[in-house]
Amino acid sequence: MTSVLVVDDQDLVRAGIRTLLAADPQLTVVGEAADGRSGLRLARQLRPDVVLMDIRMPVMDGLAATAAIRADDTLAATRVLILTTFDDDEDIIEAVGLGAAGYLLKDTPSDDLRRAVHTAAAGGNLLSPTVARRVMERLAATPRQPPPDPRLSVLTDRERAVLARVGLGETNDEIGRALFISPATARTYVSRLLAKLNARDRTALAVIAHRAGLTTPNPT
Repeated sequence: MTSVLVVDDQDLVRAGIRTLLAADPQLTVVGEAADGRSGLRLARQLRPDVVLMDIRMPVMDGLAATAAIRADDTLAATRVLILTTFDDDEDIIEAVGLGAAGYLLKDTPSDDLRRAVHTAAAGGNLLSPTVARRVMERLAATPRQPPPDPRLSVLTDRERAVLARVGLGETNDEIGRALFISPATARTYVSRLLAKLNARDRTALAVIAHRAGLTTPNPT
């Protein structure tokens, strides 16, 4: 059974999420909170497997609450999924950088939301390609020279190309099609990147790619 804490300042949204998750007998909502501070307190009390976290909330916003959860050693096993209306692209980037397991839009289909919770609880990460591309394209519209990342010097050209694709939220299948390699080979490259860059997951790789300036609307 996967336990879920829902943190959102809108009563109807929390009720809707609870109803959607109740359709899966392997998911249980163990608590609800209307602001980040209450969400943090309940997370420490309930130790849920997954926290579904809104961003814009009173008292303490979702970004601050996410940072506090990820910094709390007692909540090391708790994953945070951002569930947002996509008010601000930069908020999404910051949330991922703070250690969120991924982010979803509030209009995510019910089945996808349930699958996302299971994926996060199992240690996986979610970078929605549609949202990721929108974020990266906006950032690319105001380019800036990023500081060099010394870790990238150990990468081959193909590894850098794969890293750029991960930064755009592409799956192994999509990376394979774009770079003319098999999905299995793409998976191998991603595993190699995780080891070489000492990254914990694909989300961390995406942040590295973004900060290094590797993500463009049409990487090659």
